Amino acid sequence: MDALRDAVRTGRLVPGTRLPSSRSLAADLGIARNTVADAYAELVAEGWLTARQGSGTRVARRSAPRRPAPAAPRTRPTRRRPAYSLLPGSPDLSGFPRTQWLAAARRALTAAPHEALGFSDASGRIELRTALADYLARARGVYAVPERIVVCGGFVHALTLLGGVLRARRLREVAVESYGLGFHRDLLRGAGLRTRVLTVDDRGARTGELAGLTRTATTAEGSVAGTGDAAWAADGTGEATGGAGPGARGTGVRGVGAVLMTPAHQFPTGAALHPDRRAAAVDWARRTGGLILEDDYDGEFRYDRQPVGALQGLDPDRVVYLGTASKALAPGLRLAWMVLPEGLVAEVTAAKAATHWASSALDQLTLAEFLVSGAYDRHVRAMRQRYRRRRDQLVEALAERAPENGVTGIAAGLHAVVELPSGTERAVVEAAAWQGLAVEGLAAFRHPAAPPGPDALVVGYATPPDSAWSGALDALCRVLP
Repeated sequence: MDALRDAVRTGRLVPGTRLPSSRSLAADLGIARNTVADAYAELVAEGWLTARQGSGTRVARRSAPRRPAPAAPRTRPTRRRPAYSLLPGSPDLSGFPRTQWLAAARRALTAAPHEALGFSDASGRIELRTALADYLARARGVYAVPERIVVCGGFVHALTLLGGVLRARRLREVAVESYGLGFHRDLLRGAGLRTRVLTVDDRGARTGELAGLTRTATTAEGSVAGTGDAAWAADGTGEATGGAGPGARGTGVRGVGAVLMTPAHQFPTGAALHPDRRAAAVDWARRTGGLILEDDYDGEFRYDRQPVGALQGLDPDRVVYLGTASKALAPGLRLAWMVLPEGLVAEVTAAKAATHWASSALDQLTLAEFLVSGAYDRHVRAMRQRYRRRRDQLVEALAERAPENGVTGIAAGLHAVVELPSGTERAVVEAAAWQGLAVEGLAAFRHPAAPPGPDALVVGYATPPDSAWSGALDALCRVLP
């Protein structure tokens, strides 16, 4: 009966179709005739079938269900999909070295041991960790040994792992720069960590404010408790109790126990952290047992200044160095790395193993080959020249067509900050959207608890492919006040 009902409902039996007699159908199915007759009678009662003397049993004719009236057309105009993008955070993907990468992949796959195709060490392939240790020491001044490096599936993965480890150590608060990426703050909050604001100016983060964000308890004799090689540990209250060292328990530091920073090139303002403030940050970490999370997101791209080495080199036991291939190569590779203090390696590795979130072993082997062969250095040099030309073209165009709009943060990186008259930022961003240009204002990166700052645009001049760069630049100049 259910099969007949379904056949009528779906249209396999169209209205008017004559069904076999109850005697014939019963014989075909090998069941009692009364069973078929009862089923026909019930379907007739439900309206699925009709039965008339001399006409047999047929599929009933039923009116088609009423379809809802089509929705009224939208009257509000919709914005065009952006024709150009100057959003920061991405390199020129058309510049990815496909031929060189493919050659490196072939060499890496040919030389790969069989076990590389199985389940890998949670820390990452030893070939890549060894290559990274050499490269980071040479190019960024990082103290790195393979045993302290953990390969991740991107910066977000790394920060997620660190947030979980810090919270497991009973840390409650992390300082973040007053301008930065909102989803990084969201990741930390998602791990149960409160974010506190560290003010940023033209000399980078005001690291002297860290002391005011850290409350240090004292002993009965009045001396500071819990400095040196202290570790975060539960003190029975569930509060944050210390810093980044590997061994001791029961420290006296409360409040902010870690800080997330972009020292080499502050994002998005573009300032390099002043040497005095670099020293102050490391001094705070040593004094309180705190931890610095150093995001070196585009430290390889510098133009008019001497290289600014990684902060991690000043104290490898107080700084976690975070790097990524996203800006130099492409974010789609999902390759990033952490260089950890020795006391954090085991916990971070265990946290990564528990997530089962690993980068492809073949991609790791390819990047290792890319680094060892020198192809990575050659690619970075070529892209540095390309991005410098674009930066110069941006500065020249603004000087000629929008001289009232200053531009800052241009000594390094992949974006610039274009100053705007006070009160115009939102209107300019909206006007750009209507003109088919995607660009973000500086306010989009401000911490909710930070005070209002100047109006400006954050212009990612590395983002467009070469074919779209001139059009994007023209569109930008048209919308500037």
